[in-house]
This record gives sequence, C-alpha cells and structure tokens, in this order.
Amino acid sequence: MELEFVTRCLSSLTKVFADQELKDQAFNKGSTLLNESYSFQIAYKSSTLVKNIKVKVNSAFHDKITVRSVGLVPSELPCYHDHDDLILRSTPGLYPDPLYPIHDKEGLIAFPEQWRSVWITVDLQGDSDPGKYAIEVNFEKENGECLGKQAFELEVMAAELPKQKLIHTEWFHTDCLATHYQVDVFSEEHWRRIEQFVQTASKHGMNMILTPLFTPPLDTEVGGERPTVQLVDVDKSGETFQFHFEKLKRWIELCSKQGIEYFELSHLFTQWGAKHAPKIVGIENGEVKKFFGWETDAAGVEYRGFLQQFLPSLLEFINQNDLEDQCFFHVSDEPHLPQVESYEKASTILQEYVKDFPVIDALSDYTFYEKGLVQTPIVSNDHIQPFLDNGVENLWTYYCCAQYQKVANRFFSMPSFRNRVLGIQLYKYNIAGFLHWGYNFWYSQHSKKAIDPFKNTDANYSFPSGDAFLVYPGEDGPIESIRLEVLNEALQDLRALQLLESFVGREQVLTFLEEGLNYEITFDQYPQDQEWYLLKREQMNNKIKEITLTTDLSSRKKV
Repeated sequence: MELEFVTRCLSSLTKVFADQELKDQAFNKGSTLLNESYSFQIAYKSSTLVKNIKVKVNSAFHDKITVRSVGLVPSELPCYHDHDDLILRSTPGLYPDPLYPIHDKEGLIAFPEQWRSVWITVDLQGDSDPGKYAIEVNFEKENGECLGKQAFELEVMAAELPKQKLIHTEWFHTDCLATHYQVDVFSEEHWRRIEQFVQTASKHGMNMILTPLFTPPLDTEVGGERPTVQLVDVDKSGETFQFHFEKLKRWIELCSKQGIEYFELSHLFTQWGAKHAPKIVGIENGEVKKFFGWETDAAGVEYRGFLQQFLPSLLEFINQNDLEDQCFFHVSDEPHLPQVESYEKASTILQEYVKDFPVIDALSDYTFYEKGLVQTPIVSNDHIQPFLDNGVENLWTYYCCAQYQKVANRFFSMPSFRNRVLGIQLYKYNIAGFLHWGYNFWYSQHSKKAIDPFKNTDANYSFPSGDAFLVYPGEDGPIESIRLEVLNEALQDLRALQLLESFVGREQVLTFLEEGLNYEITFDQYPQDQEWYLLKREQMNNKIKEITLTTDLSSRKKV
C-alpha cells in the first residue's frame, strides 16, 4: 500500500481527536506582541503505521520554538448527565490534552487513518524585532525522506503586553507532588519538584500560590487526612506554643524567585462550614503529636487559644519579611447558607488579628458578603450576577466542577474557546482575581487515595475530566496541557485589552469587543465560534499596531 501522509496547520483552539475526521479549516498565519507566548498546531494523518518520524523546524525563531506531541488520555467521565449543548462530545474515550516532549530517538508515531497533532509554541520573551516571520515545519522519515511540511507566518507587533494585574491562583497541592514522586515531604527532592511546578505555574500567569501553613483542609473526607504538608513547625510546652518559620521562609524565597508575587495562606478552618480546625501537628515532650483536627471545635477555647498565640507570631514574621502587601488569608472554603453561623464565628476569630489583610474565600451566596463576613468574595461564575448588580468592588471569580451550564470552564469535553473566553469576561467586568482549585490534584475525590492522572482524569469518577488538574507529573517535571496553554492565552488577551485601553480608553475597548454581536457578552453569554476569538485577537493586535505606528508610547494614557 502506498503511503499517504497529510498535514494541516490549525490554531491552538482546535482539539484533534484520533477517531474523528478533522473538520476545521487550515490556519496558517497569526500575530503576537513582543513578549507573548504564541501557539498553533499541525495535524497529521498517515494511511499506514509510521514510526520514528522526525519533526524539524526552520525559522529565525528556532531557539524560541518548542514542538510537543499532543497526547491522548482516557476520560470515563467527560461530563455530567445534565450537561449543556456547548460541548464537543459526551462519550467516554481518548481525549487530546497532555503536551509531551518529542524525544530525538523515538520521534513521532503516525497511526493508520488517525489524526494526531503537534503543538508548536513560540516564546518570544521580548527580544525579537517586529516583522513577519516564516516558520516551516517538516515531517521526515528516519532516512530523511520528507513526509509532509507546513508553513506558518507569524507577525510580531511592535508593542508589549503590560504586566499582569489580575491576581491568579490555581491551587498548588504540595502533598500530591510528594505522593506521586514518592519522596518525603520537604525533603530536598520534594523542594526540587516544588520549584519545577511553581516555575511552570508562574510562566502561565499564576502569580499567587496556595501556601500550606498547615495541611490545607481541602477536599478531605470528614474524619480523613491528607499527607501532612506543614510549613510552620510547632512546639508545645504546657499551654504554650512556639512557632518556627524556617520552612515558610524557604517557600517564600523559592516562589518569589520563580515570579510568584502573592501568598494565599491556607485555610485556618475546615471546608464547607468552618466547624473544625485543620490538621496541625508538632512536638510535645519530644514526640510528634497531632494537636488539632476533625475532633477540634473550631470555635472552642482550645483552638481559639492556639490562634491567639499563632496569629501574632505569623504577623510578626510577615512584617519582618516585608510581606504585608503580598499575603491573603482564608477562613473556610465554599461555605453555604446553612453554615453561615459557624462561618461567622470563625471569621470573627480571624478578623481580630488580620483586619488589615485581605481575607478571601470562595462562596456563592451574597448573604456572606452582605453580613460583612468576607471582604473579598470569590464568587462562582454562575452566581456572580448579584455581586455585579450590587457593585461589589475588588471582585474575584472562580469555576470548578459545578460550573458546567453555559459558563466558561475547561473540561476535556468542552471546546477550547470556552476556556479562552475567560480573559474577555475578566476584562469586561473588571475582575480583580481568579481562583481555581485544581492545578495538580492527583487524588480521588475527598483525597481517599492517589490516582495516576495519565490513566484516571476524573478524580476517580467524581469530577469531569479536566477539572482536577492542569499539569501532569512527568518523569523530568511538569507535563503541560492544552488547557493550560489556552488558559494562558486568555490571560494574554486580558493584558492586550488593557494595553488597548491605555491607548483609546475603556469605553472604546468595550464597544470594540461587542462589535458585530447582537447581544452583550456576559458570563453565560458569549460567541460560540472559535473563529470569532481568533479574529477578535487579530483585530485587537492590528489596532495596537496602527496606534503604535502613530503614537509616542510614552505619552499614552495610563490603564
């Protein structure tokens, strides 16, 4: 049988399924600003099995280009039974997501009559000259014979994205790293892995990190425990506690070195109601002992007495290290209205000491904010309207497994534009921060057991695939995902809109965003066509280009 090998350039918003004919049209050119990361794909299909395919790139950007293979991972729970219609498919199977490095010796494999793709990223880093650049990509057999080739034209505009203003955290599960890599918590190897994954997070627009003062009381079965990850060492003698912050200081220095700016101090009360204390261990009479946990009444005298000693010590550490403008506190995650009384007690205890610091919590009921129990609410994107209607300032938003009707999210089964639209929504509504619970959650629901994220992508049949993690644990470090890259593109869109605003003002940018639409963009209403997002970004870049050609950058308006 004669070998037939076909290729097609595609945007980053296409998901290429192995068992589905490729319908998206070719996408062979785009534009970017000087300090952006730009990605596109090349899909390929062979009539027969071909191994050891070499991918060679010819471009002036050669040292700035990374080529990765889009891998397939299984999804047994791609969506819930009552999903909306804005999905690509609801069937279990293999979904494109991890971005694997291509090893020189092994190359790529083309499977008979299956579409696969490579993911090409150009990381400009701000030191390239403006202009149009050709990127030629060749697929070759081991003997050098050409199987196919594609050319992409990337125009670099003479402008830079402004610094990210959005505060962005994807919960960093320190224990999952220790569990998966089978290393002792806070051993040197654990610290090495932490730094690898922090670096990847920072590179993709995360500038805040969940910091485990004590083991975070998150997604833990009532009465159960997660592995102890506690940055603050505790000694107890009688009723007196002493605190040691050496590990916390190392954490802050490591994260700061990698570009993290804000520290999200772990919750001091349990999830879903603030009724108990987090697990806190320490040394008493020379032995390791658990001082607090599920058996502890959060509002009881014993835990209150502990906090009366701990919080002043923590604040002293924060002040000594000039972290006053970088630390955020939590009470309890996702309290519901029936738990308002227990949350209020916990909030009151915390506010006695941290009233000068921002306190942030994910919640969905306006009552908690109305009663003054949380000053900076993090509201789910499907419950945000009352907060917008009441003009709440400094508003944050989040989504998780429960936000799958109409709103933005990033499940495997969803089109990538449903991930990408977030940047536009954050801009339009002046959102100050974005939180998601799953950067690297590689446990089952309620942390009952570890899972292999390459084989189980739904937290052991609990959350739709794509909810629990953005990165995979590779042998050499993080394996990034399509969803991580597209989320980063959404954040770059946000910054590009802010740059355009600095030239023409916010009103004109908002008008530009909705030009040609017969409806207003909201959190649950937005264009449902990936071409719109690609074209809108091109239009944005062209406007910026026109202005930079005629305007002195130093005289533009401040955002």
